[in-house]
Amino acid sequence: MALPRQLRDESDFDQLPDNIPISATIADIVEKKGFIVYYQFVIEVKTKGGSKYLIYRRYRQFFTLHQSMELKLGAQSGSFTLPILPGKVFMGNKQEIAENRIPELNTYMKRLLSLPTWVLLDDLIRMFFYQTDADSQQVPRALRRLRPPTRRVKTIKPKTDLLSSPRAEAMFDFSGSGKLELSLKAGEVIFLLRRVNADWLEGTVRDRTGIFPESFVKIIKPLAGSGSDEEGEGEGEGGGPKAPGVSAYSCLRCYLLQPQGIDTRDLCVEEDLSTQPTYQELLSRMRDVFQIQDIALNYRDPEGDLVRILDDEDVSLMVWESKSPRSKVKRPVNQYPWELHVTLASDLTVYNTEF
Repeated sequence: MALPRQLRDESDFDQLPDNIPISATIADIVEKKGFIVYYQFVIEVKTKGGSKYLIYRRYRQFFTLHQSMELKLGAQSGSFTLPILPGKVFMGNKQEIAENRIPELNTYMKRLLSLPTWVLLDDLIRMFFYQTDADSQQVPRALRRLRPPTRRVKTIKPKTDLLSSPRAEAMFDFSGSGKLELSLKAGEVIFLLRRVNADWLEGTVRDRTGIFPESFVKIIKPLAGSGSDEEGEGEGEGGGPKAPGVSAYSCLRCYLLQPQGIDTRDLCVEEDLSTQPTYQELLSRMRDVFQIQDIALNYRDPEGDLVRILDDEDVSLMVWESKSPRSKVKRPVNQYPWELHVTLASDLTVYNTEF
């Protein structure tokens, strides 16, 4: 008798709560533009009580779960064997890697959820398959894509339409970093599509669509209070209303410090504010943003001095110090509490140190 069937015939399985996950299958992958481009697996979870829901997980979350289970359950696994997790892949096309992992991860989850019932009750497994608020706020791309490449650009022909369309005028030049952001030139009129969050808008100018900070424009005619008339906008999973106040992006303020001046950028990423990127992810992204290879990453400590970042432990220290009660900087709700100061790797004059 197959193991899953064998477990389901036992009385202890019948006594499990209805919200315990008993099967999980990857339905799709979605591309995310965070500090680096990565892919999430869209997983349909079924519970013992018969309910279904979607969760979104990265491979690194599978890896963390597996490591934690080995540490926690290793000494108790004499009666069962943890399934084998497909290993990390360091080279190759990320989308192809994610696609190739689907059957392996499906097998991993199937075997994981076929373990003895007392293992299914473990908090590590329950939290991994739990549908968080972030999961429930995402919308499968079959219903709504955040920014589909075939999105219709608003074209305004009659003067009556021109006067009635939500629009803004760029007051300053804005150089967008990455494909998500819309570059603007002072004086341009942007036709507004929707509000992304408290500080960013999405709009169209010169047949291009993207997001931009509201602080760079003057609103001529605001968006309607309902947000957007786009098909599917404002709808959540299954066509229901989208949770209010959901922000699709988080913003990181970063500076390039050079002898000729400071270049300030607001980097927009599809990451939660609780996300802590690795040193290599930040270094790679800053090289791309500022188009300079020989750079160093820094942050300001509570005394205001620059501290160079050299590894993941320094990133952790930066994040921890940003939570200091001494910090009185008021930030938008979707902005990271820490900032990056990028310098040339050879420039030691920026540090408050005598050599």
